[in-house]
Amino acid sequence: MASFFVKSSASVPKKKVVFVLGSTATGKSKLAIGLALRFGGEVINSDKMQVYAGLDVITNKVTPEESATIPHNLLGFLPPEADFTAADFRLAALRAVKEVIRRGHLPIVAGGSNTYIKELVDGNGGEFTRLYECCFVWVDVDREVLESFVAERVEKMVERGLVDEARAAFDWGRADYAKGIWRSIGVPEMDRYLRREAAASAEEKEVLLREAFEKIKENTQKLAAAQREKILRFVEEDGWELQRVDATAAVLLRAEESAEEVWENEVLNPSVEIVSKFLDNVEEVAPAVAARVRSLFVAKSVAASVADGWRVPVRAGQFK
Repeated sequence: MASFFVKSSASVPKKKVVFVLGSTATGKSKLAIGLALRFGGEVINSDKMQVYAGLDVITNKVTPEESATIPHNLLGFLPPEADFTAADFRLAALRAVKEVIRRGHLPIVAGGSNTYIKELVDGNGGEFTRLYECCFVWVDVDREVLESFVAERVEKMVERGLVDEARAAFDWGRADYAKGIWRSIGVPEMDRYLRREAAASAEEKEVLLREAFEKIKENTQKLAAAQREKILRFVEEDGWELQRVDATAAVLLRAEESAEEVWENEVLNPSVEIVSKFLDNVEEVAPAVAARVRSLFVAKSVAASVADGWRVPVRAGQFK
């Protein structure tokens, strides 16, 4: 069994890689960018839909403004119809990590496709962990709060042009929702509306759109729950050590003036502390921040929380 967040005993220290894990809409991209700005990093995308070019709104790709000039590798680099397996991702990510390190930067792998993450870390006989030392930061959010935010985010995607983007990509004859980018939540759900909108009355179109939007919200919420279950299996079945950071307060207060301050105090600063320790750079972090990340929690306590709506009353902790 591989060990993570443990110093290498080899004579030549391993290079280090940070992973930012979490369900959809928990703020993984924002945190990865924040850490990259603090530690001189580059982001390596591990979202299986964001590897494809196009559908930027539907796949929720980071915008140029949001990227804050941080390079994002493996983002939008494949044609929409390409077949890109987990094994393909492992090979591409290995090359990307090597290149980021060659450029003197810290690789920060971020995305919600845990199948890709699992393959990268454990695939090919654990090749990755023989080469690199890993730190896993898990951004977690209370289920009810996240479900509410997911619904709100879908509405904002509609405002940003979800319908027009889906219409432009729609193909009457070749709509295969089991391939490439067409698997993205937000594409198959629009099929019924797009096939009928030309002949439908205004009232019928309104009903069809509302049904599509509700299905997108429902499927995204299901995805978030499934992603969290996979992350828990990393702990329970694979023995990975995850550093959990609770972003619930930041998401809950997202519309308030204090939202950014809460994000910094509850999510970014604890994560900076975690990565600082991992990189042996603890002097950068204030003692008040360190105090928030001292508690240790075992995987059993996390698993027990699933039956109670996956609430875990911790802000940050190490799971063994």
